This record gives sequence, structure tokens and C-alpha cells, in this order.
Amino acid sequence: MQAHELFRYFRMPELGDFRQYVRSLPTNTLMGFGAFAALTTFWYATRPKALKPPCDLSMQSVEVEGTDGARRSAILDSDEPLSFFYDDVTTLYETFQRGIQVSNNGPCLGSRKPDQPYEWISYKEVADKAEYVGSALLQKGYKPSPDQYFGIFAQNRPEWVIIEQGCYAYSMVVVPLYDTLGNEAITYIINKAELSLVFVDKSDKVDLMLESVENKLTPGLKTIIIMDPFDSDVVERGKKCGVEIMSMKALEDLGRANRRKPKPPSPGDLAVICFTSGTTGNPKGALITHQNVVSDCSAFVKVTENVVAPSPDDILISFLPLAHMFERVVECVMLCHGAKIGFFQGDIRLLMDDLKMLQPTIFPVVPRLLNRMFDKIFGQANTTMKRWILDFASKRKEAELRSGIIRNNSLWDKIIFHKIQASLGGKVRLMVTGAAPVSATVLTFLRAALGCQFYEGYGQTECTAGCSLTVPGDWTAGHVGAPMPCCLIKLVDVEEMNYLAAKGEGEICVKGSNVFKGYLKDPAKTAEALDKDGWLHTGDIGKWLPNGTLKIIDRKKHIFKLAQGEYIAPEKIENIYQRSEPVAQVFVHGESLQAFLIAIVIPDVETLSSWAKKKGFSGSHADLCRNKDVKKAILDDMVRLGKEAGLKPFEQVKGITLHSELFTVENGLLTPTLKSKRPELRKYFRSQIDELYSTIKI
Repeated sequence: MQAHELFRYFRMPELGDFRQYVRSLPTNTLMGFGAFAALTTFWYATRPKALKPPCDLSMQSVEVEGTDGARRSAILDSDEPLSFFYDDVTTLYETFQRGIQVSNNGPCLGSRKPDQPYEWISYKEVADKAEYVGSALLQKGYKPSPDQYFGIFAQNRPEWVIIEQGCYAYSMVVVPLYDTLGNEAITYIINKAELSLVFVDKSDKVDLMLESVENKLTPGLKTIIIMDPFDSDVVERGKKCGVEIMSMKALEDLGRANRRKPKPPSPGDLAVICFTSGTTGNPKGALITHQNVVSDCSAFVKVTENVVAPSPDDILISFLPLAHMFERVVECVMLCHGAKIGFFQGDIRLLMDDLKMLQPTIFPVVPRLLNRMFDKIFGQANTTMKRWILDFASKRKEAELRSGIIRNNSLWDKIIFHKIQASLGGKVRLMVTGAAPVSATVLTFLRAALGCQFYEGYGQTECTAGCSLTVPGDWTAGHVGAPMPCCLIKLVDVEEMNYLAAKGEGEICVKGSNVFKGYLKDPAKTAEALDKDGWLHTGDIGKWLPNGTLKIIDRKKHIFKLAQGEYIAPEKIENIYQRSEPVAQVFVHGESLQAFLIAIVIPDVETLSSWAKKKGFSGSHADLCRNKDVKKAILDDMVRLGKEAGLKPFEQVKGITLHSELFTVENGLLTPTLKSKRPELRKYFRSQIDELYSTIKI
């Protein structure tokens, strides 16, 4: 073959040849090529780069010399914990003053009536109303001092923040009350904090408080300020027992006519006495200073400053109780940056409607809500094909998560997840969860499905809500992040449970500017929580992971021994069993005179029927709860999950009782932070527990 023939033989096809080839292809093939090209182009055009983490994700905390192995955030440039992010924001009063400036007097607090849009009041209006409230309190003879305490007994609403800011403007202290504590606890707090004036939202709470005065249970209570309209007979009833009843409007009018110049607090002054619900005994009043709250807020801002900095454009949905520090810290961050806070209507059943109307960008949540979201999503995927598609789409997005990418504009978002995102208003860009452990499966799925930055924190009231937080770029689950920049965390030996700090395991202890000052008038309890060097002993057992993050692995306070001497941590076991599809709640119980564990199981009303049907069972929810074969099938599924999670044989339950009514705050079986009240659960289910132990033979 000649050279020119070789060239002709190997030449590139001419354009005409290519066109001819394309024309010869079937239409379906051409459409497939076109779709593939379009998808590829769309993928490359919309695929964002991973967020730049604020530190090396392989080493997120650093050991501090001379501290017995304590670790600090790797984000810090030195071993000195952060106290304040902004030089001019060292108190909660200064926090709000900054918000007025950066918002340019924009909208601050919003509320709505049923089927109505949100109505807003501006930062300046809130500041004025706050000064009216504070001035009125001074006019009534109260002191502008951190020794002056006032109760707030109300659901989240604009007046809550106005009263709080009114107290802070004159160095006074707020003491939140909440009805889920129960009447006895409320009486206890009023007396313990010596509250003579309490702000109340509704008349039914006024009745409760007047009843306690009439029965001489709270003789020091002299004034009640009511936010909602009320009848004149309430005023007369108050007069008869020596209590002044006054409307919020009348109080503001009094302050407007007698306005005083603010007397701002110092960073070390007391700001809040936050009574912790506890699982047994009287609540304890944690003494929280301005510095405590501001430093915790500052630490969150420091961790997230380059990727999700709050701004006046942000909107927070406020529905988690303001009586707890988690919500208070979140709202502090919002107010400092001039953002808007929209309050839910007061009925959790209407929350989804509030979300759609408000379209929040910031959404703090608790694991219980996340579990319900997760279960509802998978409950709606009620065919094999739907479940396969949902699994496939979530796995594709989880693959992006592993490379550090968070987004809500992928193909899978547009096809599968947009309805889930729209149900939250469609604009959420930041979520934070805390208060209790969240399943890694649930967190990873929702991070993928919701397509927003989603942080998990860990802490307690005594460290002003948070002491550790996941960092931007680390979207792995199963840990609670690194120490926040405001504190150090160390692990100490718990020898009876075989947790040793030398092995990177032990009780979590916290020290820093976010750690509280002690409990109100309770030196004994204070000494139990704070050691002589200022370390807060949390009662939780943690483990350092190789990348410097903290994993919660156990609970010191709720451990017990079985007859053979094995230590049991029931909450760890419950968290595993609750991933069983037909299970909503579990209470694992054991006794030192018994050799095995049993459990009370609450089947999930939304999933039990469909799950049982697949197993060949039918009937109403109540019928299924009474069915012995259903009970055995649920027990088998729980034990299977236990084996997969590595539970030891003695950690597996040997028998269960099915109960149809959920544990709730209202029936006294959960704390307001949705933790199990174990002593109450033991009492409530005593007969079922005794029956299980008498009938099970091993």
C-alpha cells in the first residue's frame, strides 16, 4: 500500500460521513445521547466546590500542655479559649445594640395569627419597648441590679424577648418557668429564686399561680403581668390574696411615662437562672452570666464565620423553648447580627404551616423532630420502587457529602428532594441539632435530603448549651465535633466502667468561659458538678476519635449492674433499638437482682401496620400491640439490630412488653428536653416489669 493510500485509509472521517453515521442511529439512541450530554453539562455547571474547612479535618482538636490531656479547638491560634468574637459585644445588652446597628433598624420580631402572614416589629421598636418594661420595673421599686430576679412563664413570643432585653438593659436577671416542669416544680422555683413578680402569657397560668398563693405555697409572689387579654374577675381574685394583676400594655405605658436611662450589666454579671428539668428530684437553678452566653455564641460564630455568617437577611423560626439555653444561644446569635426571629403560633401541630409562611433560613432542631421527619419520608416511600429510588438518590448525595459538598440544586434535589426542602419553607441554609443524641443514619440522610449546612452540637445547660460542635466541611456523622473555641474538654477515668483517659475514653469534663457559676443556693450540688479547678463534670462518657472529634459513647449517671456484675448503659442500647422500623420509643430496664434486661416498647403508629402486613399480620394498632406474634417479631428485629451494632449478649433484652401510648412530657415520662424520666418510667411500668421477670426463664 502506497503512502497516500495509507493516509486515505487511516484518515479522519469527513463531516458528511459523520452526519451519515448519526442519521443511521435509532431515534431512542439519539435521545439517550442527548439526555446524557444534557445531564453531564448540567452536572458540571451546577456541581459546587467543597467548602474550605476552617482547620485540618484530620486533626480538629489539639492537646494543651499541662492540662492532663485536655484538648482545644484547632481553629484557635493559641491555647487561650475565646471569650468574645466582637470587641464591642461582651454582654447580652451589647449583643442587641449591635443588632440595632447592623440591621439598620430592620425587622426584628415577627408573629402571626392563624391563616395570616407574619407581622414584624423593628429593632428600634423592640429596644424602646424593652426600656419601657425595664423602666416600669424600676418605677415599681425594683433594683437595677444582678440581684434582682423576674420570672417569665410563657411560650416563645415577641414579649419574651422584649422582657428579657428590658431586664438586661438595667442589669436585672430573668428566671424562665415552663409548665412542663409541673406545678410543684414551678412553686419550688418561685420560692427558691424568691420571685415577687412573674410575667405570664395566658390566663390559665395566672389561675395556677393565684391558686398557689391562695394555698400559701408562694407567699412571696406579689405581682403578675399578663401578656394576653384577661377578665376583670382575675384582677379581683388577685386583690383578695394580695397579688397585683397588671397587663403588659399597662406596664409599658408606665415605663413610657417614667423612662429611665439604661444601666447596662458587666460581662461577669448574672443574666439568667436556668432551671434544669432533671430526671428526678427538684430542678436546679444554673447561674448563667452574660459572658457565659456571649462566649458560647462567639464560639459558634468563630467556627462558622467563613461559610455561613449570619446576616440581617437571615430568618430564624423560634419554636424550641426559650426556657432552655439551646434556643437562647441561637437567638442571641441572630440578634447580634440583625437577623429576624419569627415565632411559631404556639401549637407544634401548626409548625409546618408556620415554616411555609415564614420561609426561615435558620432552623434549630432536636433529634425527636429529625426522627419524625426521617420516618415520615420513608413511610411515604411505600413501594419497593419508591424506596429504591429514594435510597439511590440519597446515596448519590451522600457521596457528595463525603467529599465535603453540600447543595440543594443537584438533579436529585430537583427530582426527589425538592418537596422535602419546600416543606421547610424552601430557603433553609443552616440547621443545628442538639439536646440529645441523633442517629448517624438519620443525620446523614437529612443532610443529603435537605441540602443545607447541618451541624450537630453537644453540651448541657451548665456549659450554656454547647461545648462541642461539628465544623464546616466535616459532614460525617457519629460524633459531636471538636471542642468549641470557648472551652477545653478533657476525659477523666471512670474506673468502675473500665473507661480510662489513657485509652482516650472517660467522663467528659469542660472548662472555659461558657461554664456556669454554680447552682442557685445549692453548694452541695454545685460541688458535685464543678471541681476545685473549675472543671464541669458532665456525667457523659466520651471517646476521642483519631481526627480529634468527640464521640459520646455512654452515660455515667444511668448505669446499673446486673446480678452477675456487668455494667449496663441503657441509653446506648435504646438508641440502637429505636432504629427498628416498627419502634417509636424504648425503655430498657434491668435490676441488680436480675440476670437479664427487659424493655417496654412503644410501636410507631405510622409504621407498625405496614411493617406487620409485610410479616403477615393484620389488625388495628391496638390489636397488633396485643398480638404475641407481633411482639416476638419486633423483639427479633431489635435483637438483630443489637447484634449488628455489636451489643454483648448480656446487653440484649430477653423480653418486651408492647404499650400503645407514647412517652410524653405531658404524661410525665419525658423531661422538657425529651429525655426519659427513668424513675417515673420504672414506677409507671412496675407491673409489666414484674410480669416480664416472673415469666421469662433463661
